[in-house]
Amino acid sequence: MATAQTRRVSTDTTHERAGTATYTGRKPNPGSEFAELRRRVGEARLLTRRPGYYAARIAVVATCYAGAWVAFGLLGDTWTQLLVAAFLGVVFAQVALVAHDLAHRQVFRTRRPSEFAGLVAGNLGIGMSYGWWMDKHTRHHANPNHEDLDPDVGPGILVWSAEQARQSRGVTRIIGRHQAFWFFPLLALEGFNLHLSAVRALLRPGLRTRRTEAVLLTAHTVAYVAALFVTLSPGLAVAFCLMHQAVFGLYLGSTFAPNHKGMPAPGSELQKDFLRRQVLTSRNVRGGRLVDIALGGLNYQIEHHLFPSMPSPHLRRAQPIVRAYCAERGIPYQESGLVDSYAQALRHLHRVGAPLRIGRRP
Repeated sequence: MATAQTRRVSTDTTHERAGTATYTGRKPNPGSEFAELRRRVGEARLLTRRPGYYAARIAVVATCYAGAWVAFGLLGDTWTQLLVAAFLGVVFAQVALVAHDLAHRQVFRTRRPSEFAGLVAGNLGIGMSYGWWMDKHTRHHANPNHEDLDPDVGPGILVWSAEQARQSRGVTRIIGRHQAFWFFPLLALEGFNLHLSAVRALLRPGLRTRRTEAVLLTAHTVAYVAALFVTLSPGLAVAFCLMHQAVFGLYLGSTFAPNHKGMPAPGSELQKDFLRRQVLTSRNVRGGRLVDIALGGLNYQIEHHLFPSMPSPHLRRAQPIVRAYCAERGIPYQESGLVDSYAQALRHLHRVGAPLRIGRRP
């Protein structure tokens, strides 16, 4: 591996593949509470692969992807294309959710086919760096909601804690005053942020498949821009791009937002307790099959963090086992409705931004 960081990613995903990952390079103690939970889940055969499910899911998503571009070509230069742009934004998010499952080796057991399919889906399909995202997401799984170690709650345009508010400057400080209001509008920019992050990742050394990623990402970008500006007038091409990327970013960001935002940050006592660290920092979202499809199974966030290589259709079946086990051990198990989960995240953002609104240092 080129760097210590990429070596860590390889080690972590190797343990994940075994279904016993803590994402820290150490397997849980065989006598630990998590080991007993894993035994129960394993006896229910919920860690086995679901090739038929993923073949059908990928076929549906690929058909929608191809169908959207066929409709784009048939419609030509008309403002009706904005409907295609919105639909394509939803499809891009679904492709990203498939790439997420590929990265966790839910689809294929070994690295090579997982990586190949992930590069095709991520870099070529939607213009996102698969390697960059996998490294980022691996670090999130290792230490969810940890301000120093989880990149999803690290310093950025939003503040997630009083400490971050205290250190905020410039635009972050201005937005932080009313960041709950700005949260969803900012998610509409997440698609553009993913593309820019991909470019930045390729410009830095250390990405293991840097050359392949660069070729695929360039192919996506050239084909995308050419399709828009050859088929549409310049103004409509820009409008199509804005609509498409806004829906993509808003939808994809909304699938991840309910899962950890507003949940506790892990204290030092949880650093060695894998079971509690993953359960106490995660929130499940209640809902039926439609919610399962819309969120790609990420509504079962607790089960996903405990068993990241578990195929997404098994998460629903694992939930009663995990929930009952947590009740046995006296571990709080958080579930909320979809709207309430967003409300909790927004209340947290509003609360940590309060010191900035009253015009003094937190």
